[in-house]
Amino acid sequence: MRTYEVMTIHRPDLSEADFESRVDGIASFLTERGGTISGRDLWGKRRFAYEIDDLHDGFYSVVTFDAEPETINDLHRMLTLADEVVRHKILRPDEQIAPVVEEGS
Repeated sequence: MRTYEVMTIHRPDLSEADFESRVDGIASFLTERGGTISGRDLWGKRRFAYEIDDLHDGFYSVVTFDAEPETINDLHRMLTLADEVVRHKILRPDEQIAPVVEEGS
């Protein structure tokens, strides 16, 4: 299994409870496919830097999980088809480039 993070932006017309329910749905989707959730961070409603699909804000969340690579395709498809998801991004945090630390700093 590999570690992944999925960041989602949900539509702003959802209530706070509906937003949390949708994030729980993502977690359930992953656990049903053998994944394990290691973290869930709800950022709440934030304003966009620029307009997306005539929207000016949305509910942000980040879910950290371990899953098999095949599960990622299913998750991507599910989030792409979900009307309440404005944008999503799936990444592997362990593949990020580590900052260079110079000696003497």
